[in-house]
Amino acid sequence: MLLEINNLYFSYSVEKPLFQNLNLHFDEGKIIALAGESGCGKSTLLSLIYGLIDWQGGDIVFDNEKLLGPKGNLVPGESKMKFVAQNFDLMPYATVAENVGKFISNINLAKKRETVAELLEVVGLEEFAHVLPKYLSGGQQQRVAIARALSVLPKLLILDEPFSNLDFPRKIELREKLFRYVKQQRISLIISTHELQDIIPWLDEIVVLQNGAIIQQGNPEQTFKNPYNAYVAKLFGEVNIFNEYEIADFQLPKFSYYPKEIQISESGFKAEVLESRFAGNHYWNKVKAKNKELIIYTDQKIANTVYISFQ
Repeated sequence: MLLEINNLYFSYSVEKPLFQNLNLHFDEGKIIALAGESGCGKSTLLSLIYGLIDWQGGDIVFDNEKLLGPKGNLVPGESKMKFVAQNFDLMPYATVAENVGKFISNINLAKKRETVAELLEVVGLEEFAHVLPKYLSGGQQQRVAIARALSVLPKLLILDEPFSNLDFPRKIELREKLFRYVKQQRISLIISTHELQDIIPWLDEIVVLQNGAIIQQGNPEQTFKNPYNAYVAKLFGEVNIFNEYEIADFQLPKFSYYPKEIQISESGFKAEVLESRFAGNHYWNKVKAKNKELIIYTDQKIANTVYISFQ
């Protein structure tokens, strides 16, 4: 077991604790998503694990050692971990390459240059090696911070919303290279996100937080197919949610259906097509069946009246 959180209690104010008796256990070598909407406690939990803030009760055990938090460390943070938060703490008068190589020994300079070049390739910043951070965008600075964190091959890398400042093409490029690199180097990774659909192919486990409580934990496929509630289902993107009366009316076995799970069929429920819009690799459609508006995806534009079935 790499990380154990046992009966954790933490509160910013006495009146309203954020975490009460929180329990989590992570195995080594895994990529874990800590998911939830803004304000659910993700960033706070990551800061507690890394030792930036003190907790009031319970234990955090990392690599078989009980962590002490800021009260027990002269310099906040844990030596076998690296944490990239929303503030990147780059050296302003050092180049990108110098920032990435900050923690790498100078004993073998050729090896150091090789490692820095490799890490810049992982984060897609090879051409910015000699640029100062002030000339970079927020997303580029974030990638420099990630490369620097990887440079010491931490036992655990913690990333707080690492793709939030990236445009879509860069996001696609970085996520694949990053996840492949941490797997190759056997680095355990905890990544917080409120958009699970961006990273689900690379995850080993998903932990969902809601109002400081863990409401679901499991592998990506189980979590996607069997969300605990509407809150969890919405973390995977657009979804149709049915209340108990609608479930009975449509005779459905579950409360949530993603747009691809509702299909055009030769028979089924009659539906009026309200909108049909081109959305790239599919058509986005709004239809109305039994007085309920539903979002469905199709390969072709649809119009007028169709029949739908639930998969």
